[in-house]
Amino acid sequence: MAARRPGGPFVATCPTRELLDQLADKWSVLLLLALADGPVRFNALKRKVEGITQKMLGQTLRRLERNGLVERRAFATVPVTVEYEVTPLGRSLYGIVDALRNWSIDHIGGVKKARERFDSTRDHVHGRREMP
Repeated sequence: MAARRPGGPFVATCPTRELLDQLADKWSVLLLLALADGPVRFNALKRKVEGITQKMLGQTLRRLERNGLVERRAFATVPVTVEYEVTPLGRSLYGIVDALRNWSIDHIGGVKKARERFDSTRDHVHGRREMP
């Protein structure tokens, strides 16, 4: 294994920090997964990724495009048709984001149990009552 330079993303000025911030964002991960099968139009993405607002969808797509992970294509139709597609660079992330999705699905039961244990212990220790 190659030796890593000291610091890297642990250093505040490292440019990978901004990229890691986006890659760890739930909307970015979900959009990369939603685009995995090919080009998708903006409104179709909004329908596919439940809960994302139009503003957040636009912002996230622009960040993904800026980082070279997604390509935006506009077609001269009335009204203009716009679709988004994962770039080859973005495709290189697919295995990672798909592994995160699969890990989440496989381990959500254990995570729920851990949350329940944590919440009940903290509520008991700190004299908090659970909200009805």
